[in-house]
Amino acid sequence: MFGVVPKPLWERLTPSDTHNRIELGLNCLLIETGDKNILVDTGILRIEDIKFNEIYKVEYASIQDSLSQLNLSPQDIDIVINSHLHFDHCGGNTYKRTEDREQKTENRRGEFVPSFPRAKYVIQELEWYDATHPNERTRTSYISDTFLPLKESGSPWSGNLEIVKGDCELLPGIRVHLTGGHTRGHQVVILESNGEKCIYFADLIPTASHIKVPYVMGYDLYPLETIAKKKELLEMASDGRWLTIFEHEPKVGIGYLDKRDGKLVFVPIV
Repeated sequence: MFGVVPKPLWERLTPSDTHNRIELGLNCLLIETGDKNILVDTGILRIEDIKFNEIYKVEYASIQDSLSQLNLSPQDIDIVINSHLHFDHCGGNTYKRTEDREQKTENRRGEFVPSFPRAKYVIQELEWYDATHPNERTRTSYISDTFLPLKESGSPWSGNLEIVKGDCELLPGIRVHLTGGHTRGHQVVILESNGEKCIYFADLIPTASHIKVPYVMGYDLYPLETIAKKKELLEMASDGRWLTIFEHEPKVGIGYLDKRDGKLVFVPIV
């Protein structure tokens, strides 16, 4: 998670267990505009593999269960924004259906279908291409069942996919910003309301411990792009007093950035 940064440095911020594992969150974002519900990322795909779960020790939770705690159902979601298509960010995009929701007929293949049937799923064009054309390094990060059903023809849920190219305002005050870095098509979400701004960093800056500019994940395909974009957005967020959200922060992942003695410090909202 910290790339080339030596462990004695990063462990001061994020202690590890005896297997060098650190605690991480999976913090999806729900945006309510008054007449629209927008979900940013959908959590990790449940992987029924003993070796995988022994290595990563994932504690699974359903995005649908989280929404139900807010008295929302999958049908209440109008837009899903995928920051990118790695399986720990889009795992809740789809689910395995054994019965056709509309026609009540048996689906013998057990096809995956969109979890949010009314929603448009917003994905960057570069990310869609790379996810559907993986290479030896990226193949294990992309699991096609989490995104291909959004586009497949012949399904009653076809047409859920909305491909965007670069920066785009989806609704007034809600826009996606192409950052690259982590993947070519990685995007963050920037919100504006009543003169205030908020940024959801996704995997550009996964935790509050990563606000140090050189602290870049080994997972990042283009680390120099990550560094350049981090410097740009952190300065904007700090100077503009933007609310900041860190998707993988295990503690309180929402707060503000302060400058103290020339260094950025994250101050969570308690």
